[in-house]
Amino acid sequence: MSRYRPPAPPKSNYITYEGSQILLAELKYLWKEKRPAVTESVREAAAQGDRSENAEYIYGKKQLREIDRRVRYLEKRLDHCKVVDRIPDDQSKVFFGAWVTLEDEVGKQECFRIVGPDELDHQADYISMDSPVAKALLKKEEGDEVMIRRAQGEKLYFIECVEYRPVNL
Repeated sequence: MSRYRPPAPPKSNYITYEGSQILLAELKYLWKEKRPAVTESVREAAAQGDRSENAEYIYGKKQLREIDRRVRYLEKRLDHCKVVDRIPDDQSKVFFGAWVTLEDEVGKQECFRIVGPDELDHQADYISMDSPVAKALLKKEEGDEVMIRRAQGEKLYFIECVEYRPVNL
């Protein structure tokens, strides 16, 4: 049995202005604050002598590798992302950055925002524009019926509200 795994499909390169600011803040924190602090702790641990059995030194070096990996990822990702910082002209349709309120047949409502894949871990009510739910909603209007395929099976929803809220930072 081989260990080959096909490469993951490429992510969309769109990100909201708020999402880009969060990623930039994380990059700045890692590079300006956390990395120098860990580097200093590694320097102190290395001064204690034998590095082969020095747990603080080994752990510090591992932390530095993880920080450097994340910094490289953020720099590369932010270079390739296109920041969407304006509201579309037609605000009655669902586009990137829209807050969408859906209602199912029994009247239960769900509200979420369509964002880029890099923003998902920042908010619980965000969904990726690459997800099947977002793909089914894009370019639809208020009042439209949408059949969405979910883990529980297909379900019919009505688009109650489409809104584009101002940027909050």
